[in-house]
Amino acid sequence: MADRPLSQQHAPSDPYRWTIGLLLGIGVLVNYFDRVNLSVSHDALVGSFGITPQVFGQLSAAYSWTYAACQLPTGVILDAFGVRKVTITSVFIWGIASIAAAFAPGVVLFFLARLLLGIGEAPTFPANAKAVGAWFPSHERSLATAMFDSSAKLANAIGVPLLGLLLLRVGWRWSFGFTAMLSFAYMGLFALLYREPDRFSMRNVIRSAGPEADADAAQIIAPPIPLAKLLRQKKIIGVAIGSGAYNYVFYLLLTWLPTYLSQTLHITLRQSFLYTGAPWLVAALCGLLIGGVLVDTLIKRGFDASNVRRAVLICGTVCGLGIVGAAFAHSVASALIPITIAIGGLSAASPVIWSLPSLLVPNTSTGKVGGIINFANQISAIVAPILTGYTVQKTGSYVWAFAIPTVYILLGILSYIVLVGRIQAIDVREALVDV
Repeated sequence: MADRPLSQQHAPSDPYRWTIGLLLGIGVLVNYFDRVNLSVSHDALVGSFGITPQVFGQLSAAYSWTYAACQLPTGVILDAFGVRKVTITSVFIWGIASIAAAFAPGVVLFFLARLLLGIGEAPTFPANAKAVGAWFPSHERSLATAMFDSSAKLANAIGVPLLGLLLLRVGWRWSFGFTAMLSFAYMGLFALLYREPDRFSMRNVIRSAGPEADADAAQIIAPPIPLAKLLRQKKIIGVAIGSGAYNYVFYLLLTWLPTYLSQTLHITLRQSFLYTGAPWLVAALCGLLIGGVLVDTLIKRGFDASNVRRAVLICGTVCGLGIVGAAFAHSVASALIPITIAIGGLSAASPVIWSLPSLLVPNTSTGKVGGIINFANQISAIVAPILTGYTVQKTGSYVWAFAIPTVYILLGILSYIVLVGRIQAIDVREALVDV
């Protein structure tokens, strides 16, 4: 056993898979510390570079331009080279980007550092979705996905106050330096622990779980589906639209929530950092407990897997409509309650979204599907901070900033009902036929 490669020592029935799940969660936590650092540094960057709300919106979106541009090629690269090689390279790039931001002498070089960060972090979620599909049987994928997806919200819950207090004490440059050090530490940990599981031993172990797991085994050895053909699948299009709606709200809050609380409710920046953590903490718990534990528990108890996932997906997205309540808030409580309902519900749906690549297509194609979904996400991530900055600067309020996402959320709900339909694997033979 000791003489065999680690990739052949472990398979999905091995408890080591939960080490992999925890490792992916740590990576997203560090990843989002890098992202949230910008929103925390708003006032400090205004003081250093003299930027306007519109320029800050463009800075917030810079990361997403390259992140979005890399999604489709990243999916192809992941399916070709595997999770380990791609992730180690990407973490190195995003660590360099954080260092570059810390030393940027002006807004132009800072903008370029954010562009580089987008390139480095682009593979994260498609790679994690592919890793979960490789290491976990389908009845455990919601919890495994929730472990890394909820880390994104947890990073905001603890990252905003932590990085905010660090910034107030030592300055924004040191806060970016701190996230760079965390990134390189994670790169070493990932290189030490992550290996690609052997697909043939995976197939045999999954089959040993019983006849109901045959579909999982078939997914492992099925031929890959070309990107162009995946883009024609209505289920994948529907997931991409719904996920994009979720990500619009997510990035609106990620980039503007501390500033919104400070400016609109006239509280101190320190108070806004602390208040910002509350909705994200609830979001992390909703993602882990509802989108993860509850979904897998109901499926293991015999409930129809598609119905369970669809219920959480649609009901969670419906909760996202609560974001409009923040447009008319006049107190901290009246702002945080609708925001918490919205991001909590959307976060419960998010693990289901990110489990879909491994449920809809073979593992040989999950990287590409993850890239398609995340491409749609990053279009939202580009538009949300820019459009928010534009509307705030033009109107002097946040009313339109919170009213606009409700239309997108309604479109997302409709796409889940009409386009996605029943959650089941796409017929590979049918998908491979030219249309």
